Amino acid sequence: METPGQYKLVGKFRRKIFTRHGEFLASGRGFSQALCHIMNKVLIIGAGGVGSVVAHKCAMVPEVFGEITLASRTLSKCEAIAKEVKNRTGRVIATAKVDADDAAETAALIRKTGAKLLINVALPYQDLHLMDACLLAGCDYMDTANYEPLDVAKFEYSWQWAYQEKFKNAGLSALLGSGFDPGVTNVYTAWALKHQFDEIHTLDIIDVNGGNHGKAFATNFNPEINIREVTAECRHFEDGKFVETPPMSKHQEFTCPDGVGTYEIYRMYHEELESLVKHIPTIKRAQFWMSFSPNYLKHLEVLQNVGMTRIDPVVYQGVEIVPLQFLKAVLPNPGDLGQSTKGRTCIGNVITGIKGGKSKAIYIYNICDHEVCFQEVGSQAISYTTGVPAMIGAKQILAGDWRKPGVWNIEQHDPDAFMADLNAHGLPWQFIELSPEQAALFQVA
Repeated sequence: METPGQYKLVGKFRRKIFTRHGEFLASGRGFSQALCHIMNKVLIIGAGGVGSVVAHKCAMVPEVFGEITLASRTLSKCEAIAKEVKNRTGRVIATAKVDADDAAETAALIRKTGAKLLINVALPYQDLHLMDACLLAGCDYMDTANYEPLDVAKFEYSWQWAYQEKFKNAGLSALLGSGFDPGVTNVYTAWALKHQFDEIHTLDIIDVNGGNHGKAFATNFNPEINIREVTAECRHFEDGKFVETPPMSKHQEFTCPDGVGTYEIYRMYHEELESLVKHIPTIKRAQFWMSFSPNYLKHLEVLQNVGMTRIDPVVYQGVEIVPLQFLKAVLPNPGDLGQSTKGRTCIGNVITGIKGGKSKAIYIYNICDHEVCFQEVGSQAISYTTGVPAMIGAKQILAGDWRKPGVWNIEQHDPDAFMADLNAHGLPWQFIELSPEQAALFQVA
């Protein structure tokens, strides 16, 4: 007799499977899918705009993702997202409250949910705490952005790479940077090396956040992280080393394909440069570019001048506050921008190198429409382009294709299945060959 309260397989030929509540789930042909549904439990940490997209997209792939739990410090946010997921997909997901800064508390939640994989879409400050929690609970880990100390506007992979032996010895897998940039841009580069080049020599990642949200000033992802990135010193890779320049000091026009428009793009530092030049050592120059409107830059300059972008505490009426964190509290929530944002994003890589002894240059990119994203999952395209690759990276791990003990950047895995999933799950990509003149536009002056 089948016993409620546990998963149980009965009979060599009947092969029935029951839920932990004793409810019949599947037999015969549905057995394999039902078993996958039970085994592939995931815990998503973070209930912002990206967390909402990840929850929706995981729920849309029931053949891979079984029980889904969404957790954050604010339970009401998780519950609101769970309600949206149920309305849009018919899937019921669980919710939980957790302090992601507390590794022991998070590990207890991992054990309680039985999660096989933790998908970290919380703040970069919490990466190490969540990696520690996975080690404590015996759970695989993945994120979309590398670790950043709370008190220093600096982000690099050294802290997470230091976990390599811990994860390897525990037989656990950690996937770093499975968003769009980092993430898809890394996979684009790996795919280009596999299929288009014998050697890659230059890489220019261009992130055009096209569109208009109708607000006087807003950031299209977490304001605190966004402003810390933009105001940090710029670094680009050239001739075997990183070269530092003042923030936003180099810029130029860039015309996107397919009528997206012409934008002013600014050179800044982004973490995928660090991992890509390490893992693809033939790269001689690597730069990252992002578009900003004059309106955004004007507001940012004023906020910097009056001290609102500071990350060191100040005392106000006897209470310590961090100006940038206060600013985050009064700015529009990026997760709420989907209903008003119109236009398209265009993110891609200009890559040059050698194929068959001849010079070659390509541009590989995705264009994403804000309104289409909102219709599907209630999000603007910035959250969508990060959340979809997070789901796809999780899918590769759960399928076993990318699961190997240790800590890995996304470009260290075979890119082909991920690239196919981008086309299948909402982020179709294209590539075109460039003339030498087109490729030369990004030369260092």
